[in-house]
Amino acid sequence: MSSPRMTALSEYDRLEASALWRPEGETQRVEVIVSLGEATLTISDPNDTPLSHWSLPAIERVNGATERLAVFAPGPDTAERLETEDEAMIAAILKIQRAVVQGSSHHGRLRGILYGAACFSVLALGIFWLPGALVRQAVTIVPNVTRTQIGDALLTRIERLSGQPCDTVHGARALQALKSRLQTNGAGDIVVLRSGVNTALHLPGGIILLNRSVIEDFEDPDVVAGFVLAEQQRAADADPLEHLLRSAGLITSLRLLTSGEIPDEALDAYAEEMMRQDLEPIDTERLIDRFATAEVRTAPYAYAQDITGVSTLPLIEADAVRVQSARPVLVDGDWVALQNICEG
Repeated sequence: MSSPRMTALSEYDRLEASALWRPEGETQRVEVIVSLGEATLTISDPNDTPLSHWSLPAIERVNGATERLAVFAPGPDTAERLETEDEAMIAAILKIQRAVVQGSSHHGRLRGILYGAACFSVLALGIFWLPGALVRQAVTIVPNVTRTQIGDALLTRIERLSGQPCDTVHGARALQALKSRLQTNGAGDIVVLRSGVNTALHLPGGIILLNRSVIEDFEDPDVVAGFVLAEQQRAADADPLEHLLRSAGLITSLRLLTSGEIPDEALDAYAEEMMRQDLEPIDTERLIDRFATAEVRTAPYAYAQDITGVSTLPLIEADAVRVQSARPVLVDGDWVALQNICEG
């Protein structure tokens, strides 16, 4: 792309004019020929021997613009002067000066636009990238013991809304048996609530919450096992601590990274949010694989989700293939005790 000076110069190609030149440190003026080049104004003697070269953008007119005779200098800090009455040469120099000023203005605006774009990019990074990066960092470095503490703190707040968990001596033993049967990785407790949870939820630290209806409304312990396995899969698909931090905001992530704690008000707000949120869908193939690993039948859970079996047909069909590998979830005595856990 042509510069403003080059565009302005194109119509004055090979322009020459006579002038009087006073060199630096001299008092006498000499007659010279001036010619415009691509970047300089060349001052030559009548024999065409170059005497001086002036940078076109730096040339200044040092006398009044309305005077017929124009006096130019190659810059602000020199006594060198050039005088000419040639109107075409005067017009050419002045036009080039205006073009340079306009070009500088355009470059200034461009620099402003680029600077604004850079500032916007930094701001966008701060708004959109930094919170996610802090969450990912916190989720990565928080130890399991802290996750368990956060899960226990959330459970305490949920209990304020749902009431105390169901608990009997035999029921607690049955829950422990269920946990041992399904959880081989030392995950958190299974807690049965009278209300507040529609069916099941999971908390950081591997804690699984079950509504009493999941136990009392079905005659097969494989159904309860299915709800527990489904929540384990949801926790595997989307880290519950990450979900909490994204919901709570940037400051909560910073607090967790710096102090290892989450503010009480953030836990209170998230506990209420959890009670209202819908269950996330689960990939059927991954859920079937989890049932297979735990050696639990999928059909009882499938019919508990949809009594017609229409929407859960893949789970039912998978059960027909793998039913031989399933093991009982609980012995009869533990299952009866678990069904009565909220009667105490």
